[in-house]
Amino acid sequence: MGEFEVDREEKLIASANYLVNELRSGKSLTRNAKNVLGNLLTELSRLVSDHVVEEDSFGAASTEDLVVGSSRRNSEEIMVRPEVISDLRSIANTMVASGYDRECLQVCTMVRKEALDEFLYDHEVEKLSIEDVLKMDWATLNTNIKKWVLVMRNIVQMYLVSEKSLDNQIFGDVLTCFVDTVKAPVMQLLNFGEAVSLGPRQPEKLLRILEMYELASELLPEIDALFSGNHGDSVRGEYREVMRRLGDCARATFLEFKSAIASDVSSHPFPGGAVHPLTNYVMNYLMALTDFSQTLDSLLMEHDDVDDLTIPPSPDVINPVVVEEESTYENSSSPEKFLAMTKHFYSITSVLEANLEEKAKLYRDVSLRHIFLLNNIHYMTRKVLKSELKHIFGDKWNRKHTWKFQQQATEYERSTWLPVLSFLKDDSGSGSGSGSRGLRPRERFQGFNSAFEEVYKAQTGWLISDERLREDVRTKASMWVIQAYWTFYSRHKNSVSERYIKYSTDDLEKLLLDLFAGSSKSLNNSYRR
Repeated sequence: MGEFEVDREEKLIASANYLVNELRSGKSLTRNAKNVLGNLLTELSRLVSDHVVEEDSFGAASTEDLVVGSSRRNSEEIMVRPEVISDLRSIANTMVASGYDRECLQVCTMVRKEALDEFLYDHEVEKLSIEDVLKMDWATLNTNIKKWVLVMRNIVQMYLVSEKSLDNQIFGDVLTCFVDTVKAPVMQLLNFGEAVSLGPRQPEKLLRILEMYELASELLPEIDALFSGNHGDSVRGEYREVMRRLGDCARATFLEFKSAIASDVSSHPFPGGAVHPLTNYVMNYLMALTDFSQTLDSLLMEHDDVDDLTIPPSPDVINPVVVEEESTYENSSSPEKFLAMTKHFYSITSVLEANLEEKAKLYRDVSLRHIFLLNNIHYMTRKVLKSELKHIFGDKWNRKHTWKFQQQATEYERSTWLPVLSFLKDDSGSGSGSGSRGLRPRERFQGFNSAFEEVYKAQTGWLISDERLREDVRTKASMWVIQAYWTFYSRHKNSVSERYIKYSTDDLEKLLLDLFAGSSKSLNNSYRR
């Protein structure tokens, strides 16, 4: 402590001694004495504020400097010289004994309340009405919620703890001004929480609302301890009510999220059969929710029938064949403590798959429908396997959906390459297409060339963004095409003019590597080996 701080506290002690002498004289408390008491408490507030900033290393410059979730608890004691506390306690006791308890509490409450208001002001906490909050756009509200979470934690775990400690040191069991001092600022913070809970149930708000509810639940024991007794009943009651409303809001917003997925309608197919923005949004949303697994599960459990927590069957995109029964949660990878959350996550992905099926019907090209579903189901599966979602969905869900996207790949191969390769079948072969029967070998080469070029032009514009999946689909397509073409070419190369044999197997293999890159290409008629 520097010389300036020592000098300030010496003046406080002198002021305190003056008040004690005035009060013990038995005279009426003069206006000068009241002013000295107010100045004394004001100076004490400054000392406390200086200590808080120095000891806890966060200043008033930016709320973002506050650290959320730190396990380090701030000091519960305000570090003021014992002489000051002793003299303030002596002043309080003498004022009470002299019948000035009301004046003492008034001055103390006024000065300390101003200090708390200044704390909130320094940390950019505005006094907002419910109407002000409800009118905010999401960006502004999001910023204010983050600020609320930061300040709420620190004001409860640091400021109020220190304030009550100071109150106890000065007044002991005789009086208390703690609740009267902090009630209005605390209610200001709770009013913001109530306003958030009354807003529209928009999915983008859910993570922030869960963060608010989770913090409120965490701080509840400390609120109960700080506001114990009859005098703190109103604060404890209001705190619990706001926490309940935030919980109800979070639960309703989550359920609205599922409805929003089901109602997402597209009038045009998504370009290139790529991963749809809805799939990306839903899966990343579910991943983010795993940070609140315990909280979300407990909120959902309150309104779920625990005896009927069965997994709703996800729609089979290919056919109604069920690969593995998923009727119960008997899966070691899906912890029982998250039963309600798991049930709802299964339901959400089922709704998403059903929506994707409808979106797939917008494509005229059957092969592109399969690429679209392949992309999206593969994306869902990879997101689950590479995140905490794997512990929610479990091994059975992953195996089934791996089978689903593999089936889509198979269906794509059949719908795309069987018609093309039908030109390379002999008439005697059972696989020869009706359109290619009776054709001579050179006409079959011409038919294959035309069909292959049509596929190439279309499917170079399609997109498989996952590199490994793209390579797998290309490799399987190459296996289909190259083997059939080589066999037909070997059989007829000596009987057909080279001008009809447009491509070699090496040419085809290279061209197949251009598929699914998202940029349409054409093969001109002059292409030759």
